[in-house]
Amino acid sequence: MIWIVLGIVALVVVWYIVTYNGFVSLNVKCEEAYSTMDIYLKKRYDLIPNLVETVKGYAKHESVTLENVIAARSMAVSARTPEEKASAEGTLNSALSRLMAVSESYPDLKANANFADLQRQLQQMESEIANSRKYYNGVVKSFNIKCQSIPSSIVASLAHFTVKPLFEITDEAERANVKVQF
Repeated sequence: MIWIVLGIVALVVVWYIVTYNGFVSLNVKCEEAYSTMDIYLKKRYDLIPNLVETVKGYAKHESVTLENVIAARSMAVSARTPEEKASAEGTLNSALSRLMAVSESYPDLKANANFADLQRQLQQMESEIANSRKYYNGVVKSFNIKCQSIPSSIVASLAHFTVKPLFEITDEAERANVKVQF
């Protein structure tokens, strides 16, 4: 009888250790995914001042748009948590969209090789950011499912693992349908 009890206790301990290690592994993957996304965002933040300076030379009277881009960039750079970062990124994406719309009004600017190169780099960076967000959200989804599923939720609560936020668009302007007019 004692061997049965010891066997059950041993199985529970092994299950707990395996489940805990699974959480640790997923947690590290979440941190790595967030860090990768953060690196791409930093690269984009570094491109923005160059883009703004290039536009500034052509569109001097568009100072409000340029100031909004710089303010949104500053807010995004200073964001620390995933929630703050997601909110700031939505604002920055909106400001960058308005900046690109302004640039369409200046044929000389569109023809400028430096601007075209910066715009190409920014588009490439946006693609990398989108891919890193997908990876981050995928890993977080796996982590969150494990946190909320029985019986692993028992280990999550005992080890203080909590649900992580997904990286979502929070700015309504980003969610709006694009109007195409001819």
